[in-house]
Amino acid sequence: MDETTAVKSFRLAAEQGNANAQYNLGVMYQQGWGVPRDYKKAVKWFRLAAEQGDAYAQNKLGLMYRNGQGVPQDYKTAVKWYTLSAEQGYALAQNKLGFMYQQGWGVTQDCGKTAVKWYTLSAEQGVAFAQYNLGLMYQQGWGVPQDYKTAVKWYTLSAEQGDADAQYNLGLMYRNGQGVPRDYKNAVKWFRLSAEQWYAMAQYNLGLMYQQGWGVPQDDKTAVKWFRLAAEQGCAIYD
Repeated sequence: MDETTAVKSFRLAAEQGNANAQYNLGVMYQQGWGVPRDYKKAVKWFRLAAEQGDAYAQNKLGLMYRNGQGVPQDYKTAVKWYTLSAEQGYALAQNKLGFMYQQGWGVTQDCGKTAVKWYTLSAEQGVAFAQYNLGLMYQQGWGVPQDYKTAVKWYTLSAEQGDADAQYNLGLMYRNGQGVPRDYKNAVKWFRLSAEQWYAMAQYNLGLMYQQGWGVPQDDKTAVKWFRLAAEQGCAIYD
């Protein structure tokens, strides 16, 4: 089924009150698939589905309010919809709700227990962003006792799913021997995976590993390559 046909099909069902079709039609308008992108229409259909209790639509509606797409930006309303979705167990909403509490957007800031609670629920369902966020909470001791081993656990789960932030932080943990024995080769591995996703600080640190000969043969030429890539992205160290 092509996108235009899908839109027609979703619309027929959506106009009869089918929440799943309303959600899918909202996605088509949000993404501009089969119709011109129209955030206001996306919000309309997400709202109709969300008011029927559709967790996916509630999460999307929260996103639209957080970003001010199709509606005025409103963090409190974003939190309302994220909460309804998260309480139904939707992992992506749980991670976003945790972030809202951590930042204090639309709620009283609580980067402690409440943020950790929602990140944990999401991370345990395998959401890479939540695993990274939870790793950061344990690394920094925000809302939980500082625990490098647990930070490494969550960073690893996220990094293995390809999250560049987690890969970079995991590289730092291996290089510094925090939560794991110091292991320059593993540090290089994770820095490289992150650097190849154009994460500037990973590129810089990978260059440093080559410059110093930590975990790789010393190689100034390769070090300069990675330093230059980091600099081209505006890495502050090279401004």
